Amino acid sequence: MNASIAPRRRLLAPLLAALAMFGPFSIDTIFPAFPAIGADLHASPFAMQQTISVYMVAYALMSLLHGPFSDALGRRRVILAGVLVFAFASLGCAFSNSIGELLAFRALQGMSAGAGLIVGRAIIRDCFDGVEAQKLMSTVSMIFGIAPAMAPIVGGWVIAFARWPMIFALLAAFATALWLACLALLPETHQRERRVPLSLRELATTYRLIGRDRAFVPLVLAGSLNFNALWVYISSAPAFVLDLLKLDAQHFAWLFVPAISGMMTGAFLSGRLAGRLSPATTVRLGYAIMLGASTLNLLCAWWLPQPRVPWSVIPIGLHAIGIGMNFPTLTLLLLDRFPHHRGAASSVQAFISLVISATIAGVLAPVLSANPVRLALGALLATLLGFAGWHVYRSLTRRERAAA
Repeated sequence: MNASIAPRRRLLAPLLAALAMFGPFSIDTIFPAFPAIGADLHASPFAMQQTISVYMVAYALMSLLHGPFSDALGRRRVILAGVLVFAFASLGCAFSNSIGELLAFRALQGMSAGAGLIVGRAIIRDCFDGVEAQKLMSTVSMIFGIAPAMAPIVGGWVIAFARWPMIFALLAAFATALWLACLALLPETHQRERRVPLSLRELATTYRLIGRDRAFVPLVLAGSLNFNALWVYISSAPAFVLDLLKLDAQHFAWLFVPAISGMMTGAFLSGRLAGRLSPATTVRLGYAIMLGASTLNLLCAWWLPQPRVPWSVIPIGLHAIGIGMNFPTLTLLLLDRFPHHRGAASSVQAFISLVISATIAGVLAPVLSANPVRLALGALLATLLGFAGWHVYRSLTRRERAAA
């Protein structure tokens, strides 16, 4: 534990959670406004779906640099720069007059939004070890979980009383307030003597080091595919809520509240179980919940003649409990494999996860969202593949211990 940072723990949890909220607020808040934006900018439903995939691709590509920049320049500096750029990009979205302009500023949002989430994970591991790190990661996940539940509700009510640009104006205001809070409260946790020189050669060497770790990719896939099972529904939210559930723009909470409440419950359980159960046992329990919920979700989609609340969303909330339970443990296991390159490891983790998410949002969601059974099958497949990744990781680490 970094003793100089420990007294700031109570400030770190809400601050890091707020920084991680950029992602869900940038994505989920605009879902209820899709019809209004499309009508104003003369954009097709497919073009509107690209406002998500363009954001995700830009987020993924830039995520490869956020971590190494923070390893070389310090965590605080990178976060402050990222938040400031996000505020500017949000204003650009608000004043866009064409779908092309909106996509360009959405890409800029994506390039900057990941700084808080990616560098924030490294900050946690800079400051705390073992059980304490898991507890803080779980606390951040619980607070962060409020954002995806609030975002579509906020977006729905904003367009009920104002035009869609107001959503992006509010994002810019949130970013500005958070930048001021970071300027005043965020400590530098990566001291100069521990920094790694920033150069293309060093960056390539670091990524080769990470890429050669045979257990890294299976572990990343285990964590990434878990969340992307839920992302199948989140990226399909306009079709799922408006077309399949037959609800209006003010009722996106029917999807997001159960999903995010589940993730927060899982994160709470993860924190409570830290030090009582081994990491492997916690992950196994999380997968048991996810696989059971995925099966129940498929049965509901198959048997119900028409998707309806609450039955079509209860399994999604149960599934989210397993996701929230596993995420802190899987992330810390990953970062601990590279103690001198935690920022870079967090970047690669985010990159892989975001590439998967962008593919789902831009390619698979338009196909899967036409039918509730397809959505359920997509979520189940992602969960099974994540479970397979976990088993590969466990097999490789057992061999490592046997050879040591």
